[in-house]
Amino acid sequence: MNHKIHRSLPQIITCTCLGLTLSAGVAVTHIAHAAPTLSLRVYSSLPADENSAHYVWYQRFQNNIDANDKLKGKIKLNYFPNGMLGKEADATQQVRIGAINMMISGTSIWATLVPEVGVLDLGYLFKDYDHVGRALDGKPGKTLSDMMMDKANVMVLGYGYSLGARNVYTKKEVNTPNDLKNLKIRVLPVPNFIATLNHMGAVAIPMPGGEVYSGLQMGVIDGVEHDAATVFASKYYEIAKNATLTQHIYNPVMIAMNKSSFERIPTELRADVLAAAAEATDYERKQSQSMEQKAIKELESKGVVFKATDRDYFRQQVQSVWKGYMAKYPNTKAIVDDITAAENK
Repeated sequence: MNHKIHRSLPQIITCTCLGLTLSAGVAVTHIAHAAPTLSLRVYSSLPADENSAHYVWYQRFQNNIDANDKLKGKIKLNYFPNGMLGKEADATQQVRIGAINMMISGTSIWATLVPEVGVLDLGYLFKDYDHVGRALDGKPGKTLSDMMMDKANVMVLGYGYSLGARNVYTKKEVNTPNDLKNLKIRVLPVPNFIATLNHMGAVAIPMPGGEVYSGLQMGVIDGVEHDAATVFASKYYEIAKNATLTQHIYNPVMIAMNKSSFERIPTELRADVLAAAAEATDYERKQSQSMEQKAIKELESKGVVFKATDRDYFRQQVQSVWKGYMAKYPNTKAIVDDITAAENK
């Protein structure tokens, strides 16, 4: 027997409205739980390739975000390499005001806003990169990070490593420290870099990177100080065949983020973002050391001869640079003392 169910028009309208209301409620609930994507602009002055310490860190950070179910789809990183958003000095100001959300760079450029950060550019401050890590993961790093927050409105997400120590590459052989005297060596236009090379006996010549190769060719400079990976990538080895392992500066990489930009991240996601950054820093540090050794082998295959030198002698020569710097910025003396104490921990 067929039983027909008869409903009045008011009943049908009531049921239909109830169904639409429930459906709308489900949709609204779904939208409420789907947090919008937070888009962040990330600056780097270096190319987006595996020979860039900046890109190695960024790529690992991006992978960590994508592998985290809480973060995936919630945070979008837009990477701008090769200084696409302007010069580094201008970019620091943009990060300070939040126009650029994050910046991966050497620490040196931040001394334009926070002069005390320049302490990390003092020659022979660090014994090796393990020493750098111990210091910057400890009290000295925290002190500098606090200064970055107070003076530049910037959070430091981590301190990575450049692709090796800075050594001196010359056209003529440097067999003893005395052989470096009066050689014109190109340096970055950073005060403590210039002072360090001058006190090591060389004549420091600040010069844009794009002019270095021709400067070597024409004899404007006798050599260059840089990490092995950059020397290989820039082909300086074609002219400067002598590498002296001065290891005078271990300038680290800083990952800086505008404070307000960080605070746009939902509270419940911030710990995961910080953990993703910390792991990316550990990963980049390990990669940088293996990449330095690879670059040295490649340079040797191109005919570059590496020689050890008397680092203790050079360290003594630059002590006046330390004293002058600490006299100018007295609050860096405690930082230097803490870094020195971390050498053999």
